[in-house]
Amino acid sequence: MANKLAQTQYPIHELIRSRWSPRAFADRPVEQDKLLSVLEAARWAPSSYNYQPWSFIVATKDEPTEYNRLLSTLVEFNQGWAKNAPVLIIAVAQTLTNDGKTNRHAFHDVGLAIENLVLQATALGLSVHQMAGFDVDSARKQYQIPDGYEPATAIAIGYAGDPQSLSDGLRDRELAPRIRKPLKEFVFTEQWGNTSPLLLD
Repeated sequence: MANKLAQTQYPIHELIRSRWSPRAFADRPVEQDKLLSVLEAARWAPSSYNYQPWSFIVATKDEPTEYNRLLSTLVEFNQGWAKNAPVLIIAVAQTLTNDGKTNRHAFHDVGLAIENLVLQATALGLSVHQMAGFDVDSARKQYQIPDGYEPATAIAIGYAGDPQSLSDGLRDRELAPRIRKPLKEFVFTEQWGNTSPLLLD
């Protein structure tokens, strides 16, 4: 497993510093208790009005038919590497409240739940890779997802594997350092684009 510790400007928790999104996964199943633990962490995420607008469709390699069905919803590029992850998930956001109103915070809240999941997975020695590249219509049809619910993202979970198992292009990305915008590019004061004086030193 490549060392991908974030090179931060200021101190952060080691779980956040060590979290990253590999595409190489080891040929090792995720223990049931660990999988339930990461889902339990998602359960306890905050949400607007405590509405909890998240659902998770889960497939593991223990059930090959269901696993391959979920895998088939991913775009071809993602199928190429995600097929090695022992757990695949589609996260779904409930975008309408029970009385039919739009919940404009639904995707935000699902993101919070997934970040809880990701950090719990990291604490347990697991790795998580989230994917925008999946066929929303296929997921909706295959899993009969009702109106008012929107497939939000696909997720691969497992133990990080050997980057050498990836194709050349993916291997280079796997081994590259993690980078982020500096704080001064997105922390503002007074008006949009005006860098906060906290960062002017």
